Amino acid sequence: MSFEFLYIPIGVPTFHLESAKAEFDKSISLLKSIDENVTVPDEMLLSIDKLNAFIEGKKPDLVIVQNITFANGAYISEVLRKLDCPVLLWTLREPVIDGTRLRLNSMTGAYSAANALHAFSRPFEYIFGSPEEEKTKAKIASTVMAAKAKKALKSLNIAQVGHTPQGFGFGRALDSEMMTAFGANLVSIEARELIDKAKSYGEDDVKEYLDDAKTRINGLDKIKENNVFDFVRLYKAYDEFVKENGIGALSSRCWPDFFTAFGTPVCSVLGILNDLGVASACEADTYGALSMYLCSFFTGKSAFFGDPVSMNEEENTVTLWHCGMAACSLAREDTGACAGLHCNRKIGPTLEFGCKAEKRVTIFRVGKKADGTFRFFISTGEALDKPRQFYGTSIVIKTDSPAESVVCDSVKAGWEPHFAVAMGDVKAELEALANMLGTEVEVY
Repeated sequence: MSFEFLYIPIGVPTFHLESAKAEFDKSISLLKSIDENVTVPDEMLLSIDKLNAFIEGKKPDLVIVQNITFANGAYISEVLRKLDCPVLLWTLREPVIDGTRLRLNSMTGAYSAANALHAFSRPFEYIFGSPEEEKTKAKIASTVMAAKAKKALKSLNIAQVGHTPQGFGFGRALDSEMMTAFGANLVSIEARELIDKAKSYGEDDVKEYLDDAKTRINGLDKIKENNVFDFVRLYKAYDEFVKENGIGALSSRCWPDFFTAFGTPVCSVLGILNDLGVASACEADTYGALSMYLCSFFTGKSAFFGDPVSMNEEENTVTLWHCGMAACSLAREDTGACAGLHCNRKIGPTLEFGCKAEKRVTIFRVGKKADGTFRFFISTGEALDKPRQFYGTSIVIKTDSPAESVVCDSVKAGWEPHFAVAMGDVKAELEALANMLGTEVEVY
């Protein structure tokens, strides 16, 4: 995915240009340390003509507009008229306060720019700080990542395999909503189509899939041979469907069909797909799969998917769990990902393990309000070193906020019962992306 972002340092030549040039050089160094592909001008853009010459013909995915000195609202208005992309407005700290000359007056320029942004009804990100400050780098880096995610969503094919079970309609997606709200393309297929495809394979067809599964899952030899065979047939069917259709995220119906019509669960298939970089959710929760995709995009790691099932006020923890479809790579190293039987149906293989510890995690959900508009759930914490809590896969999170408040407040707010867990703190990236998409954020 090609990604272009511009550094646009605007100002006027009547301020202290030596100070401005020093900030200009440091800003370029900072931006290149974040992403070498940033496009920067050869000089500060101290007139409308120079600004227009620099942005002419460019189609960036993000612009960072910095008041290198004061500039009136005409500068940002030119940017907004000609470039349709997210904006990060950057105010520089005044370099010297000594009772004499105002060197930059960047802050007043920011007010002028922000006033124009509001007049254009354009949401924007904002940072106040010098290029040397860590918070400045962190904010710019998270905004760049959010803009990359926004662009990636436009090329995302997200598959919906089958329908949600009765009472689970919260995960059902419409192609028009997926496209208009997130830019992603929704691909739909019936579960029976993949089941029929799986049934057509013989032992020779799936040998490489069986060999691969044995490297990821411990104890497959303890599962009934016919169930292991059916599992790897499903693995091949899903893998080929994903590759043939360029699928980047997937939600799949699971119960009751895969138990009643096929005789083997799809849980372990989804776990392996997650390891292969295809964010995969069960119970046909397509917005859960989208949530997982964004978590993985920002962290570069597989995301956990599950229900909040337990809370411990003394430990300040919330446990998330599901029947057994988490990515094998999330398993504790002392156990690895183990094969087991489904907790209710007593058919395998499912995956059985507790997740390994992670210093920072983010609980996240793309949810829907009663009026049909979308919102983001965000809560941060630490994944603790805990063994499996129940049959299936589980993760125990010590939340930064009081766990009781996280649970009680989110229940009262009507959130869906499925959440993704990102293996890292991506709160800033998610908040920036929500702003770019015009989506409400609720932080718990």
